[in-house]
Amino acid sequence: MKLGELTAFGHNVADSLASGLCFMIGFYTLDIFAEAAASREGEIVVNFLTGETAGSPASAEVKQAVGQFAQRLPALASGHGLDIGQIRVLSARFGTDRVAGPHFQVTVETADGRRSMDQYVGNPGRRYSRPRRSRVAPVTD
Repeated sequence: MKLGELTAFGHNVADSLASGLCFMIGFYTLDIFAEAAASREGEIVVNFLTGETAGSPASAEVKQAVGQFAQRLPALASGHGLDIGQIRVLSARFGTDRVAGPHFQVTVETADGRRSMDQYVGNPGRRYSRPRRSRVAPVTD
């Protein structure tokens, strides 16, 4: 799997949730940025592979949407020519601040340890900074 293809896919999935429309899963009218901003933590971290959230408490609607992404991710990945079994990490951190406004960081990692962390700002998400790519040590049991 090419890391660039996974990075683009990760952006599309996270941007769908960031838009609040979530066309990929059929949900509409979510505002993950407002929920993140309304709490002390100021951010919501979404693991699209497991359907879990961390950071700020997420509403039932956001949790349900994230769960739907996790359920539909294999089909979505397949539609983009990606093998879900080759994806180790697909997560996004959503937040907002006075300088950047609404923004999100997408982290993807392939099964062979290639990783990319990309930051996006606005809606739709536009690249905010240069991507950070690395290779992490393979996990050995």
